[in-house]
Amino acid sequence: MLQQINKKIIFYISLVIILGTFNNKNLKNFDLPKINIVDVEGIEFNENENTKITNLIKFNNLLSIQKSQIKEILNSNNLIEKYEVFKRYPSSIEIKIVKTNFLASTNINGKNYLVGSNGKFINTKDSSKNFPFIFGNFETEKFLEFKNIILQTEFKYNKIKNFYYFPSGRWDIEMISGVLIKLPITGIKESLNLSIDLLDDIEFSNIKILDIRQKNQIVIND
Repeated sequence: MLQQINKKIIFYISLVIILGTFNNKNLKNFDLPKINIVDVEGIEFNENENTKITNLIKFNNLLSIQKSQIKEILNSNNLIEKYEVFKRYPSSIEIKIVKTNFLASTNINGKNYLVGSNGKFINTKDSSKNFPFIFGNFETEKFLEFKNIILQTEFKYNKIKNFYYFPSGRWDIEMISGVLIKLPITGIKESLNLSIDLLDDIEFSNIKILDIRQKNQIVIND
């Protein structure tokens, strides 16, 4: 950060010196260097985004262009998790992007989407079998909160086949093995840990439904 600030200071001082050597007539004809390099790391822009970036920098230099203008374009891309924009004086911009992770798939109004770790829906042509499928009308924030709870346990996320979300805010989990786990609204972490203990017990190897919605009560269906 200090190095970047120093570069800016040097650039501005140099600019003042240069401008100070011009008379009024020459100053009118003086143009700051136009942006000629946009270096993007981490993701490839689509054609529409490339056009927007090109149009944005075409008539701008690093002093006139605002980072907020670039961020507006980046924020519209659902594949982006986070990014950083650097102005490299005198005439280039560097954009470092971290792509979002795909966590699950779902279907909304007949269209298939992937759910990103950035909390956004990413349109896809088909539902991928590589990710668990989410049934129900859910908000991505609710799903991310639920997944975060799962990660706090020893529950294996890659063993999950389907999620079922209910209007009450409750979740069910269907395992790849075929076991359906019915979870309560609260105390999810404790319930998940309990389900791990039960599923690891050989006495319950034939479980089909594990219902732990009620406090201090477990219902098992073989």
